[in-house]
Amino acid sequence: MNRIDDKFAQLRATNRKALIPFITAGDPSLEATVPVMHALVRAGADVIELGVPFSDPMADGPTIQRSSERALGRGAGLAYVLEAVHEFRREDATTPVVLMGYLNPVEIHGTARFAEAAVAAGVDGVLLVDLPPEEASETRELFDRAGLALIALAAPTTDDQRLPQVCASARGYLYYVSFAGVTGADRLDTQAAGQRLQALRKAATVPVVAGFGIKDAASAAAMAVDADGVVVGSALVQALEGAADSGQARQRAEAFLAPLRAALDAG
Repeated sequence: MNRIDDKFAQLRATNRKALIPFITAGDPSLEATVPVMHALVRAGADVIELGVPFSDPMADGPTIQRSSERALGRGAGLAYVLEAVHEFRREDATTPVVLMGYLNPVEIHGTARFAEAAVAAGVDGVLLVDLPPEEASETRELFDRAGLALIALAAPTTDDQRLPQVCASARGYLYYVSFAGVTGADRLDTQAAGQRLQALRKAATVPVVAGFGIKDAASAAAMAVDADGVVVGSALVQALEGAADSGQARQRAEAFLAPLRAALDAG
């Protein structure tokens, strides 16, 4: 079992739902990334998704696109991201870290080499939004060999023929995209998503978490009813935008996430 498996086992044992915040590495500053990660854990994060800045983030909406552009402008490449995780691990050996990004930087680095470097830095999983399941077997095999979970995605458009393959290939947790579209959109239908989540949890062999459209305590609590956890990204990235220094970024991160943690625990 890796950190992701351990964390979800702990959550099941205490009947709690996972809270998974997403931030873009290198935004609002290079210096703020690790302090913000620690602040999110203090505020109740169970897993941290760390966005790898990319020049063409096609699955992301304007908020995360802009954060990625700012981070790249500061020099936040893959080497920086891995060093940030390594620094985070000096004080936190237990909170799972999942990198979220696109296939191109992994392929440029070399998939096997990337997997080894990621695990050495303390990364537990990777979610590649532009890697379809039909083309993921080689990447998954290399990740499995290194001890790195390849997180799978499912969406409302994932048809019944494709779904068994997605569920069978999932590692760590299955990320359900709550609606078709880009991150940050504001059209979450919790009833429709809930029905889909119930079906996914019956079919999947790993926990199922819901992301996209979750922006506050109310939407987090509503989506968590039928999921094993929730992911919040764009709203948090927007809350951090423009923070003057690491201290202000930490304060904003805790202030944003704490109400979501309270709502999940109350539900």
